[in-house]
Amino acid sequence: MARKFFVGGNWKCNGTGEEVTKLVTTLNDGKVTSPDAVEVVVSPPFVFLPLVKSSLRSDFHVAAQNCWVKKGGAYTGEISAEMLVNLDIPWVILGHSERRALLGESNEFVGDKVAYAVSKGLKVIACVGETLEQRESGATTEVVSAQTKAIADRISDWTNVVVAYEPVWAIGTGKVATPAQAQELVHYLSSPNVGCRNVSPITFPAELCSIFLFFFFFNKKSSF
Repeated sequence: MARKFFVGGNWKCNGTGEEVTKLVTTLNDGKVTSPDAVEVVVSPPFVFLPLVKSSLRSDFHVAAQNCWVKKGGAYTGEISAEMLVNLDIPWVILGHSERRALLGESNEFVGDKVAYAVSKGLKVIACVGETLEQRESGATTEVVSAQTKAIADRISDWTNVVVAYEPVWAIGTGKVATPAQAQELVHYLSSPNVGCRNVSPITFPAELCSIFLFFFFFNKKSSF
């Protein structure tokens, strides 16, 4: 099966209602090829999900930037997978490097979150990637393999999971991950010893690390 081009935009913790509306208008006016060839997903802050969902063109999709690891309850500030399903939000980003670094989300915790989100019918963009220190020490494959294995240990069907390789060292540093570097990790993660069959190369142009940070990657739909 031919690989489908997947384009995503993570808006992070940015924007006002007015700015989001302008951005959606720009997206709606954009020209893209057939939805059969490319899938577009945008991820605004949670408070703007209904606004974007209701105004974004129908061939583009919306993702939340995170969700909780289990059913809702006494977890102040968290968003459950069930809430996203109720809002008809099809996608969620999990394991982003900022949450791993700033909030201490472990590989196992991210794996649990991915498994729970998938079990509730969400599609997941699961982020993996190494820091500059880890790359320079030669630990790239070890780090990314452990991140991916924590997910593989918890799910058996990768149909609704896109693994996004996110070179953390190339975000806002002026350094740029080359296509060859991304593909090297893709080939490694696709190998039988790692256990992932739905891997996506991802690069972050430094100049786009602002309100509309794009990540570009391929998505190959398949079962584990």
